[in-house]
Amino acid sequence: MERIKIGVKFILGVVLLSMLLTQENRAIPSFARQTNLPCSACHSIFPELNAFGRMFKLNGYTLTGIETIQVRDTNDVVSLDLIKTPPVSAMIQAAYTYKTKEQPGTQNNNVSLPQQLSLFLAGELTPHVGAFVQITYDDQGAAFGMDNMDIRYANQTELASQNLLYGFTLNNNPTVQDVWNSIPAWGFPYASSSVTVSPITSTLIEGGLAQSVAGLGAYAMWNNLIYGEVSLYRSAQQGGPHPPDKTATGIIKSLSPYWRVALQKQFDDQYVELGTFGMSTNQYLSGVSGLTDKYNDVGFDLNYEKPFNENEFTAHASFIKETRNLDATFNAGGSANKSLALNSFKIVGNYYLHQQIGFSLGYFAISGDADAGLYAPAALTGSAAGKPDSRGFVAEFDYLPWLNTKFAVQYTAYNKFNGASDNYDGTGRSAADNNSIYVLGWLAF
Repeated sequence: MERIKIGVKFILGVVLLSMLLTQENRAIPSFARQTNLPCSACHSIFPELNAFGRMFKLNGYTLTGIETIQVRDTNDVVSLDLIKTPPVSAMIQAAYTYKTKEQPGTQNNNVSLPQQLSLFLAGELTPHVGAFVQITYDDQGAAFGMDNMDIRYANQTELASQNLLYGFTLNNNPTVQDVWNSIPAWGFPYASSSVTVSPITSTLIEGGLAQSVAGLGAYAMWNNLIYGEVSLYRSAQQGGPHPPDKTATGIIKSLSPYWRVALQKQFDDQYVELGTFGMSTNQYLSGVSGLTDKYNDVGFDLNYEKPFNENEFTAHASFIKETRNLDATFNAGGSANKSLALNSFKIVGNYYLHQQIGFSLGYFAISGDADAGLYAPAALTGSAAGKPDSRGFVAEFDYLPWLNTKFAVQYTAYNKFNGASDNYDGTGRSAADNNSIYVLGWLAF
């Protein structure tokens, strides 16, 4: 009870402090400096993109609203176009986490300062070429490392008398190039605690290849209606043996294709997007030869937006079905079955008041085939039932005293964890013991 009182007092202190502040249109990151527009031009509440933000990203981060250094050749073609302000930004996150029941042998009421500290190269680099490159320090590794990267070329032409926006993307995280907030790399919650326990598994496309691959893809948006993309990924791990050898793990065999199709439409004051995406990956368990595990991910997503005067409601949903043929894992004794399926479902509704206050409620569910080898019993992190099933809710309150500053209080509640509600790990821990309160301060500048 005393721990709960401490956590509640901390939360109330943060919220009350933030409420004393007034909203101003102040310090804004490099995209805002480049476009000479406030953060609210591209975001409902950062980092969630609105229609203008999606088009800015698809156009290669190159829209410029300030004076540039420009050179034209004898044919009046622009050969140099540099913004006068370096496209550099920074972000810092500080956090507090309270867990309903502390993890065995650990301290509760955890403070992270910083939880993350990121530096960005983000903006136009040359005509038609822009970048979003993130270098991050995190409290777990206590070191800086490569985070998300998306470098683009974009241009426009006509097809069937309608506008065709097309481009190429070079990135290191499948779905980081996407512009909808229903997709794994940019889905809700946009920030979460680094010290809570996570469900025993997730689909590979939900971060399993992040920052360990390089992908080159081509995309197009026709008539602001139909979007399509095809990308190919190859392992490009940071650290470890280069080139990969018998000591490497998680190396892709050959190439891993990724695809994305989306249909979007604006109906008066309502916006709807319906799409599908997927990826097929053959991955060595260890080394660079022999048997592989094959993951086929197929996903569907839905986005909805509607303004209410100065307020806005948004909703995002996704469903991913992954089939696994685990020849390598089965042969190594890591699973009881060669073939398994895993499903991931997420849905969230957000209501934003004056782009200053936000309320979000999300539901998530992971379900799949049982496997006593792959999902083995273990204290805290294992599954006594040999099942991956987890589900629960995430509720979040956001307050933005300024457009680039966010205070958030997030509550995560599990009603099933790793296959059961009670004694899920075989040592007496219940799913609700992993519930948590997460308080976040997030500043981008």
